Amino acid sequence: MNPALFLTATLRSLPHGAAVTRILAAAVAAVEPGAAVRRFLRRDGERLIAGDRVYHLRDFDRCWIVGAGKAGAPMAAAAASILGERVTGGVVVVKEGHVAAESLAVLQPRIDVIEAGHPIPDARGVAAGERIADLLQRTGERDLVLALISGGGSALLTRPAPGITLDDLQRLTGLLLACGASIHEINTLRRHLDTLKGGGLARLAAPAAVVTLVLSDVVGDPLDVIASGPTVADPTTFADALGVLERYELVPQTPVALLERLRRGARGEIDETPKPGDPVLVRVHNLIIGSNRLAAEAALAAARNEGFNTLLLTTFLQGEARVVGRVLAAIAREMLVSNQPIPRPACVIAGGETTVTLRGDGLGGRNQELALAAAADLAGIPGALLVTLATDGGDGPTDAAGAVVSDTTIRRAAALGIDAAAALARNDSYPFFAALDDLLKPGPTQTNVNDLAIVVAV
Repeated sequence: MNPALFLTATLRSLPHGAAVTRILAAAVAAVEPGAAVRRFLRRDGERLIAGDRVYHLRDFDRCWIVGAGKAGAPMAAAAASILGERVTGGVVVVKEGHVAAESLAVLQPRIDVIEAGHPIPDARGVAAGERIADLLQRTGERDLVLALISGGGSALLTRPAPGITLDDLQRLTGLLLACGASIHEINTLRRHLDTLKGGGLARLAAPAAVVTLVLSDVVGDPLDVIASGPTVADPTTFADALGVLERYELVPQTPVALLERLRRGARGEIDETPKPGDPVLVRVHNLIIGSNRLAAEAALAAARNEGFNTLLLTTFLQGEARVVGRVLAAIAREMLVSNQPIPRPACVIAGGETTVTLRGDGLGGRNQELALAAAADLAGIPGALLVTLATDGGDGPTDAAGAVVSDTTIRRAAALGIDAAAALARNDSYPFFAALDDLLKPGPTQTNVNDLAIVVAV
């Protein structure tokens, strides 16, 4: 990826700014979806090798490709190139704007690519879900299904359970995103309100053989949570899903049809999602082919090459974005004062995914809010820099992937009459950084493995 795509006003002004852009570019390049697929899937004549398993293509009459997620198009293009003439057809649903022409050239006309809404599901995602369900229901023992799953799949691949409407799911998704619920909690609900999530895709495909390649966007890489685990046993229950609504006091605001389904399920009146040991999962093989750790380690290697002392702090970064921002700012200050935990010039990498509890009506995303929360603590401390990045190129409902903060951020904002504290109180980080030309805008990266934060002290 071109490092110049990551340039902002602050990075242009700093001697080490270009080095930081190369670190960001290296992190994204390391999790390029096509390369990730090719690392784990290859063909040797009539043998298809997926990880440590071998599938003899002569045992299958048809080979299908289905997928959901922001990285779906390049993943499918790589898989189709590997399978070649053995591809019968397929359907892949991706976020709007996340399809490159080179992927389409490989996929069409055999594999349909459908663009849909994210993070709020829309009618296009439902149509894609129905198309995939129809395809899977026609498979049998001599069918091989290659399922390609990446971040964003939960919203993009939607097939509401009986009695549930798209409007119901859209309303609930909005409530969950605003209350600060974790992705684990959000997807516990999704798995019990949809027929493709929580092992539902595998249930529809059975008895076909299913190979699922997963590009993880969830901290710790839990297969049941990534894209709501469409080919994975679901460890949660209807009662667990109800518990999420109760914990965040959302029951009064939740659509009646959703509550009724969850309550009926908790009473045992509706079949649970597939659990460990379910026969529908016997012929399913799930493989994680890329993750936040891979991106973080690539950033670390690039930083070393740029002459920084380096530390991978964690790939389990979680919590309220504004709190995490202050913690990372404190680490930058410590390195400047005491050369701890590593000496200057220092570059600390942290990966994961924070959450935002909406308190105002502003515009932004978790990475931008994290950066804004750190700005005051870095004010007037020369040598400190914090860069935040959503690896998919989009942070929240914005066209930015993150933001850049230095010791001059607060001063420059004040000169423009912008109050950082007021912007943070309104969750209004996007206009704040836009005014400073410090938004990262690389555009859709065609991948998605959570977020990265880079803390620099020189």
